[in-house]
Amino acid sequence: MKPATARLLIWCPDSTGIIAAATGFLAEHHANILEADQHSDPADGAFCMRLEFESEGMDLSREEFVEAWKPVAQRFAMDWRIAYSTDRKRMAIMVSKQDHCLQDLLYRQRCGELSVDVPLVVSNHPDWSDYLEPQGITSFTLPITKSNKDKQEQRLLQLLEEYRIDFVVLARYMQILTSTVVDRLPSRIINIHHSFLPAFAGGRPYHQAHKRGVKVVGATAHYVTTDLDAGPIIAQDTVRINHRDTVDDLVRKGRDLERTVLASAVRLHVEDKILVHQNRTIVFD
Repeated sequence: MKPATARLLIWCPDSTGIIAAATGFLAEHHANILEADQHSDPADGAFCMRLEFESEGMDLSREEFVEAWKPVAQRFAMDWRIAYSTDRKRMAIMVSKQDHCLQDLLYRQRCGELSVDVPLVVSNHPDWSDYLEPQGITSFTLPITKSNKDKQEQRLLQLLEEYRIDFVVLARYMQILTSTVVDRLPSRIINIHHSFLPAFAGGRPYHQAHKRGVKVVGATAHYVTTDLDAGPIIAQDTVRINHRDTVDDLVRKGRDLERTVLASAVRLHVEDKILVHQNRTIVFD
């Protein structure tokens, strides 16, 4: 059994003594540090740090930690957050017709690779209930048209609140979320797409890529912002292509990448290993 841990993430202007102050504070309160990682960005003078430590054995409750930590945070003008491994995050998945990413995430969750709960799946296509209900997952179908998009996004927000969702994963959800949803969930919506953008934007990207004789295909997972497919990138990967590969081969290889890249991004988010700064991610992996 892994020990119960807390994860402290810090962003602040770089200066002398931050690491000593943070680790010294935890040592003073009997916290055993398991992981420590930091990054200084000389371009803008920022300092980022992630500390994971055993939460059991500390002489501070969660509420007491916040109060005791405030003077350290104020001294260095920190933005910070803390999360606890015992508080399992609640993930909603949104999907359209293609289910390869959905099924992969659910498998990884069932076998313990992803320490997350999945109480809700939402789709714009016919209900997935026959597949999901035996797994104890509630699904809703919210068809999207030009005339009902605003209404359906309001319904989506109601569902996310009702099911106490912490973050959303777009597992090949083929609709654009508007600012109505995106602005309510900053750095809490993860999307996956092929890495052909913008060269092969639009429909049938693998067919376009095959015609051009590409030598690499890829996948990108990123946080969603109101700028389409321009949010902070979390994870990426590529695979080699050669002249023997058919369109079907490209689609298969692309889907394999989408599964693994999306799962990697979700794991990093669940384990609180990502800091977003100025539309960039600092990934402590």
